Amino acid sequence: MSTIEAGPRPLRVSPLIKFARWSFLLTGILYGMYHYRRFSKIENARREKELREKPMRDAQLAAEKARKQQEEQQMLADIFKVT
Repeated sequence: MSTIEAGPRPLRVSPLIKFARWSFLLTGILYGMYHYRRFSKIENARREKELREKPMRDAQLAAEKARKQQEEQQMLADIFKVT
């Protein structure tokens, strides 16, 4: 075995720096949890609203699709009308 070290020895980190790192980590986790809860409540309310409005929106889309199909058939009938 060689007496040469594989790498430099780790530096001794100040307790103040360690405390600051852990404090920032925990603060970030708590910040994320708070905002996750807040945004999930907003998103759940939006989803419930969409579910309530879905039948009306589907009916409106179906009516518009039927209207467009009727207009298209009328246009084709006008184009191919034998005079």
